[in-house]
Amino acid sequence: MFIAILTYKKPLEEVDRHLQAHRDYLARHYAAGDFIASGPQTPRIGGVIMIKADDREACNAIVAEDPFHINSIADYQIVEFSPTMFLNDDLRNILA
Repeated sequence: MFIAILTYKKPLEEVDRHLQAHRDYLARHYAAGDFIASGPQTPRIGGVIMIKADDREACNAIVAEDPFHINSIADYQIVEFSPTMFLNDDLRNILA
């Protein structure tokens, strides 16, 4: 499991120009089962994506497709972690 922490490095006006393409990217990866949760940081300085990937290489390949990455809109900090506690068994099964 991975958390991608995005930090914008361009003004919000430029972020917004790429926002629909970024949302389309998110939708594709939700449909593929790669993403668990995502959303903007508060205040709006970037975003966070929870990624289900087999390994760092697979995670990096997914991140490389993000229009924010392709267009140098954001920097990415990738944190790998192994969840051991869950809200319930449904969530455990999703993350397994």
